Amino acid sequence: MKYSIAFASEVDSWRWVKRAEALGFHAAWFYDTQLLNPDVFVCMALAAHETSSIRLGTGVLVPSNRIEPVTANAFASLNQIAPGRIDFGVGTGFTARRTMGLGAISLSKTRRYINRVQALLRGETLEWDFENESRKIRFLNPDLGLINLTDDIPLWFSAFGPKAMALAAELNAGWLNFGINGAEEAIGGMQAVWGDAGRNRSSLQANLFVLGAVLSGDSQQDEAKLMAEAAPLTAVMFHNLADEVGAMGGRNLPTGPLSNLLSEYLTIHERYQPVDAKYLNNHRGHLMFVRPEETHITPELVRNTTLSGTPAELVERLRRLKAAGYTEITIQLVHDHEDAIEAWAEVLRQV
Repeated sequence: MKYSIAFASEVDSWRWVKRAEALGFHAAWFYDTQLLNPDVFVCMALAAHETSSIRLGTGVLVPSNRIEPVTANAFASLNQIAPGRIDFGVGTGFTARRTMGLGAISLSKTRRYINRVQALLRGETLEWDFENESRKIRFLNPDLGLINLTDDIPLWFSAFGPKAMALAAELNAGWLNFGINGAEEAIGGMQAVWGDAGRNRSSLQANLFVLGAVLSGDSQQDEAKLMAEAAPLTAVMFHNLADEVGAMGGRNLPTGPLSNLLSEYLTIHERYQPVDAKYLNNHRGHLMFVRPEETHITPELVRNTTLSGTPAELVERLRRLKAAGYTEITIQLVHDHEDAIEAWAEVLRQV
């Protein structure tokens, strides 16, 4: 199993990518969230320039945020800086669209977008409809060596539901999954869809993104680590649910152990201003920090909803994920706590 890192893109993320390369990590994945972080391709270009072997990927790019030729150009440009080390991770959109008050893109539009970007990266002439007209487009002078259309850029697709999983199989893409809860059941579903598409299950490349904390056994120290390094993921669970049952849904609370906590958070959510754009507060700090008002996020809840534990506990869980079929685990590092990479590297060496 391969081990990688991911983080909210920063202009100095290259420093941690360089450290990850030295520690033997396979890849570094960068969030594409235009209203929360610097531009993903700027950050990846800096990392590409400062490294020599680690792979670099978008985790994940959102189709609606750039027209196809712009995205293809960005990947081809990165491929020129770091030949054969670039990965095209893409999804239908969560944070990058939710921060603008938008829902996910349809799978049909996502498929069309991916096909167009890949066609351009193959150097093909593309029939491209834009501004209500159809035009032919292609890279006009790749022979000058300014961009790289030669080295392959593998496709990875973020897929949760059965239809999205089926699209991943159709596209022969690597599969990106996010979050530890239900991870082993989820890969079973993806393997079944992969097989139904006529593909050999052993050929599935499955990458699980997780947040968590390596704990020491000292309760006070561990609580601080949980809240700083892992809690941002737990908070995102509530941000998502607030959209689904609040502003973007019908305010019907789901049943289960989180319903009371969600109700508590929705009371806070109701106070966010402006009334017609609560998402501006709801997604602030996404995967970077827990906001002061999010008091329902406790160390105990965080430990139960993230990949957190002592080194021995983490090794056991990671071995189970490997046995389940994951081929890559990506540790998501949190802003200002990237030095946790050292403790994670120690754990991963034991798996």
